[in-house]
Formats: sequence, C-alpha cells, structure tokens
Amino acid sequence: MDRTEILQSALAFTWAFVLVLFAIPSIIYLAHVKNLLDKPNKRTVHVSLTPRLGGLAIFAGFMSALTIFGDFSDGDLAVQHILASTIILFFIGLKDDIQPVSAFKKFFVQILAVCIVVFVGGVRISNFHGLFGLWQLDEGFSYVFTIFVIIGLTNAINLIDGLDGLAASLVTLIASVFGFYFFQGGYAYGILSVCLVGSIIGFLRYNFYKATIFMGDTGSLLLGFICSILAVEFVELKVVPGSPAVAVAVVIVPIVDTLRVFIMRTLAGTSPFKPDRKHIHHRLIDLGLSQIATVLTLLSINITFIVVAITLSERISVSWLMLVIVVSALGLSFLLELLHKMKMRKKKHA
Repeated sequence: MDRTEILQSALAFTWAFVLVLFAIPSIIYLAHVKNLLDKPNKRTVHVSLTPRLGGLAIFAGFMSALTIFGDFSDGDLAVQHILASTIILFFIGLKDDIQPVSAFKKFFVQILAVCIVVFVGGVRISNFHGLFGLWQLDEGFSYVFTIFVIIGLTNAINLIDGLDGLAASLVTLIASVFGFYFFQGGYAYGILSVCLVGSIIGFLRYNFYKATIFMGDTGSLLLGFICSILAVEFVELKVVPGSPAVAVAVVIVPIVDTLRVFIMRTLAGTSPFKPDRKHIHHRLIDLGLSQIATVLTLLSINITFIVVAITLSERISVSWLMLVIVVSALGLSFLLELLHKMKMRKKKHA
C-alpha cells in the first residue's frame, strides 16, 4: 500500500465520516417534523419514539466517498454493479422505513440486487479452497450458493439490528477486518471497507446508547449487502489461508444469531420469519446485562472468534477450522439459551 493509496483511503474515510456526522442532526429534525418515528413495542428495547432514517446518511456518506475517492481503473472491483444494486436496496429500504413493505417485495428486490452483482458483476464464490475436500465448484452451484450467502448475510445483519449501536458496531468490526486484509493483499475491495467504516463511525456518534436515531432498513440492508460482498470476495480471492473458515469467523455473531433464532422458531412451530425476542441480544438483556454491556460482550465474542480463526488458519486444515468455529459458536449460543431458561424458571418460582 503506497502513499497515494493511504492518502486516498484517509480522504475517503474522512469524507464519509464528516458527511454522516453533519447530516444526521438534520435527518433527526426532519423525522420528528414528519413523524417518521419508530414506536416502542413488546419486542423493542427502546422506550421512546426514535427516528429510523439514519440509513439515509450512511448511504450518502458511503456512496459519495466511494464514487469520489475510489480508483476503479484496473477493473478489479465491479463498482458499477455494486452501486446499481445498493441504489435499488436503498429505495426499497427507504420505502419500508416510511411505509411498511411486504416481506415478499423486499425479498424480490434483494434477489434482483444480488443477481446484478452475481450474474453481471461477476461477484461469486467459485472455489471452496479445500473446505471438506471441495475445490472448484460447478458453475451452476457456484451462482446459487453465492446468492444464498449474500441474501443470508444481508438479512442476518438486518435481523441483529435490535439494540443501540449493535449492528453498526459489528459491521464496523467486520468491514475493518476485511478491509485490513484487502489492503494488505493489494485488493481493490479495501476501498469499499474504508467508505463503509467511515460512514458507520459517523453514524455511531448518534446511534450508540442512548440512540437518538436508528439506521432502519435503509441502513441495515446496505450494511449487510456490502459486508456480504466483502465476505464473498474474501473467500474467492483466498486473501488468507483457510479463507472460507476465517470469513465465517468474521461474521460469526450475525450468522449464529440468525441460525439459532430460525431453529428455535421452527422447533416452536412458528414461522422462522416471525419477529420475537429470541435474538441473542434479547437473551443477554434478560440475563441482566445493560445495552452497552451487551454490545461490548457480543463484540468481544466476535473478536475472539476472529483471533482464534486467524491464529489457527495456518496450523490446521480449513475443514477442521470451520468445524471448530461453527460448533463452538453454536454451542455458546445454546449455552446462553440454557442460562436464560434457568433464570426464567428461577424467576417464575421465586
């Protein structure tokens, strides 16, 4: 990474950060004037009416920084297709934040956005790099699997956005780790990470406890989508040894939370997509942790998995590393569920 790239990245980060930092107060004011506020309910943690249009500022900061300071002349980054897809997601997210959109319409638009980057932009996982003995993938399976990964991770980030600063903090960590390795390897995708991190940190100034604004679907869909693209390219380019397992470790908290909730809802005989208070952050709150402590706990867990994965990536096979990460994460999440049930049982009989 030469001086020009360092300066370019610093300018991109600063632009995104400052734009979001100064845009948010006006958006908060407008949201209150137009009554575009998120009302507390039995599932939410917040107790007061709060604007939910923070994604507007995140989108503006990210897009403007990327188009102004990104150098895409080498063609390594499918920027025009990523931009087109994020614009599509922005509008469906914004519409949903203003007036609820059906789950089918949101899913259809997500599929459309993903197909643009996968089929036209060429963003896909074509090789498992030895994971469970698999290397080069069949082309058809490669496309289907990549679509599944991007849709799944996009919605995992969206679903975990239920606590002040939680989704934004996790995405800051995820994008920072991916960005560090992309820059270290000289990959163009590093600039995506920088623009995203700058935007989110500017937003966190107003979103961390107590939040004065939420990112809404406008923000969470954008963050999840970009993170999923970074994860796909991290695996595809084999940025580090054992890249499939390391990528899973980087996004482990959103992934395991979504899997855990879907499994629990299915076992309970309800729709996997029905909102409830079964998310991991809800469980930690119920166990007595404050919002700040919950966010820091989940960040610490995610960091631990990343450190372990990177440390072991050159010492054990990618298959064993994946098993260690997934089994440990699922075990930890269900241990938390057991502790929650024990506390609720104790509380009931008190």
